[in-house]
Amino acid sequence: MVGWAGVSGLEIFMTLSTQLHSVDSLHPGFIRTALEDIVEVLDHLRIPVNSEERAQRSGKVPYYGANGQQGWIDRPIFDEPLILLAEDGGNFDDFETRPIAYRISGPSWVNNHAHIIKAKAGYNQDFIFWSLVHKDIRRFIAGGTRTKLNQGELRKISLNIPEDDRERTQIAEILNNHETSIRQTEAIIAKLQQVKKGLLHDLLTRGIDDSGQLRPPQHLAPELYKESPLGWIPKEWMTRSFGDLATYTNGYSFNAASWKTSGLPIIRIQNLNGDSSFNYYQGAIDDRWHIFSGDLLFAWSGQKGVSFGARIWNGPEGVLNQHIFKVWTNEALVSKEFLLHIFKYRQTAIEDTAHGFKDSFLHVTRGELTGVLAAIPVAKEQSKILGCIQAHEMKLNLEIDNLLKLKKQKSGLMNDLLTGKVRVTSLL
Repeated sequence: MVGWAGVSGLEIFMTLSTQLHSVDSLHPGFIRTALEDIVEVLDHLRIPVNSEERAQRSGKVPYYGANGQQGWIDRPIFDEPLILLAEDGGNFDDFETRPIAYRISGPSWVNNHAHIIKAKAGYNQDFIFWSLVHKDIRRFIAGGTRTKLNQGELRKISLNIPEDDRERTQIAEILNNHETSIRQTEAIIAKLQQVKKGLLHDLLTRGIDDSGQLRPPQHLAPELYKESPLGWIPKEWMTRSFGDLATYTNGYSFNAASWKTSGLPIIRIQNLNGDSSFNYYQGAIDDRWHIFSGDLLFAWSGQKGVSFGARIWNGPEGVLNQHIFKVWTNEALVSKEFLLHIFKYRQTAIEDTAHGFKDSFLHVTRGELTGVLAAIPVAKEQSKILGCIQAHEMKLNLEIDNLLKLKKQKSGLMNDLLTGKVRVTSLL
């Protein structure tokens, strides 16, 4: 993947489509069954409630719809483990990458946009969930402006399942355990990301002293700090504007008539968001908008929280369009890597000076950007701070890599175990 996008899980389940969702072949020891033969459908117990009524009945009971929890209500109509499968508005076309079913337990209220099913005696409910969660059921879906899975078609959905319930239970346990590992890893990543925010704040306001430790807060050691336009900063630090720290050259406004099918890719906002499809340019090139992997860029026009702001470009050599600055760092004051973190830390201040739709799409002029202030340590301390940040990012990236591996492993397990390609007994 190229561009600025973070790690994406969108391709994780793509390998499932051929075998997992096919009902045309059976492995020895597997049988084909209609869903209605192995589950109870509890749709008749649903109680519709409109949004106005629900607003008057706020409470602590989860209120579920087609694709997940949608709010809270005052009392439950169910209190048991259930599988919910969208009746309308489901992820039916995106079944490979997004779930079409999910599990709930405990007190709950389910609206009339989700089918409610639970396993009949002798069948493992978790196994049924795993068999459905990424299943292609599009042939059972009624068309129209809002696709719908009628209850009659729901009952006809065909599953290939092991004859022996013990094997179904073992498959469910393996996949449940793997899912638990994924959730635990996601929790670790979320915690590390939260810690990183606090770490950046401390490092970029207090810095690191000669002993390699964070300086004490200003109220505990006022002699180590001085007043500045940004408040109290370490005595050795300086206050500089982003105009002092770098110069910014604008991308080029490419005419669609000049686009080619080969040449240098034109880097646009959507590429910064992870889109790897490009238009191409073959004309004369100016260094001011000619970029390489590793260059520091700033999208001065973009979506808040997604593309607006600074990133290191990790994609191919290319040329910038007019909505992106190439950042030429003043190395006498700051390193490129350190400036990136300063940009991120001062993102809110940059957004505050920007214009546009404050909650969505932003624009910042060169003059507005270059007027924003930042506190800058001396070069030696910058290196120490960078070392701390990079060590934490290494931990975070290791967990992200681990999460990707776990998801790929789960994809393989689902493909192998739910089709009978690999029998669970051989794994155990």
